[in-house]
Amino acid sequence: MTSTTPTDINNRLWSQHIKNLTPYVPGEQPKLANLCKLNTNENPFAPSPRVAEAIVAALANQADTLRRYPSFESDELRQALADLHGLDLNQVFVGNGSDEVLAHIFTCFFVKDRPVLTPEIGYSFYPVYADTFHIELAKIALKADFSIDVDDYRRPCGGIILANPNAPTGILLARGDIEKLLKEHTNAVVVIDEAYIDFADVAHASAVELVKQYDNLVVVQTFSKSRALAGLRVGMAFANPSLIEALTRYKNSFNSYPIDTLAQAGALASLQDVAYFTTRCHEIIALRQDLSARLTAQGFDVLPSQANFVFAKPPVGLMNGNAAQIFAALREQGIVVRYFNQPKIRDYLRITIGTAEQNQRLLDALAALAE
Repeated sequence: MTSTTPTDINNRLWSQHIKNLTPYVPGEQPKLANLCKLNTNENPFAPSPRVAEAIVAALANQADTLRRYPSFESDELRQALADLHGLDLNQVFVGNGSDEVLAHIFTCFFVKDRPVLTPEIGYSFYPVYADTFHIELAKIALKADFSIDVDDYRRPCGGIILANPNAPTGILLARGDIEKLLKEHTNAVVVIDEAYIDFADVAHASAVELVKQYDNLVVVQTFSKSRALAGLRVGMAFANPSLIEALTRYKNSFNSYPIDTLAQAGALASLQDVAYFTTRCHEIIALRQDLSARLTAQGFDVLPSQANFVFAKPPVGLMNGNAAQIFAALREQGIVVRYFNQPKIRDYLRITIGTAEQNQRLLDALAALAE
């Protein structure tokens, strides 16, 4: 048998489609000593103690918990989500993280002849999905202040998808503007990706309630951020029953059991601990406000975030305002933030809101770099 290189094998055995794909690049998960990790928008606090208790309880009967398949449609979890938002069970879909839910959405609703509209600066997984599923993605420019002008979306399309609050800017689109999109694109599915919505301190920020009025709306959320369960991989979508049926049909043709038994138990327990969830969200909002004010005092231009991160442009007096160099200098000290080497945002750093101690460590390091 002749020896071959990985390149040889790739050329012989990979499909042309896989050869042409450019995968999504997630935030770095570094293994550094004394790490201050502020780069992947993870919750700085532990999840509700009830989560671990529920998982331990589920494991008490391992003979059934682990050897049997999980609930086929995650009905108990879906019903809890429906009750939380005043919806019916058939208006809720759950999947293995919101990324899987979004992938299903692209397949179910966006494979059309017309382009899908999305902000030019947004969640960087959207172009990957579009490439994977052979969908034309039309990127719509943001305004000078990085906000979205919904009037710019007044054009024929096969769908619209945007993160709200947007990523990586953290800027929130008002619910009235979302309704405007829904009314002007009745024959297209409008997807509002609310991964960070629980950190908004604006009344009626979420679009979930609009599901009752608009049959072309899909709202996507996740347990990864505000509920501190990124390790469990649970995401959900809220929509008209007909759209939920399409997602379920595809799910059952792709992976019938996307959420394991332990993840379902943990997610359900998190929903039941309302007081813990509310308290932690309020704490992160307060920490964001404090960090934004103190970065501004150091000369940073900080965008008005409604997420659990801030998007900040360093002042010229700090390493000539070179965000890439500041990112590297912080990393040498074990402080990891996110830098995007992309047009229009390469002068900014995205900084996850950490604990008070982590935020202070970042601010001290930035002050030292400016000396």
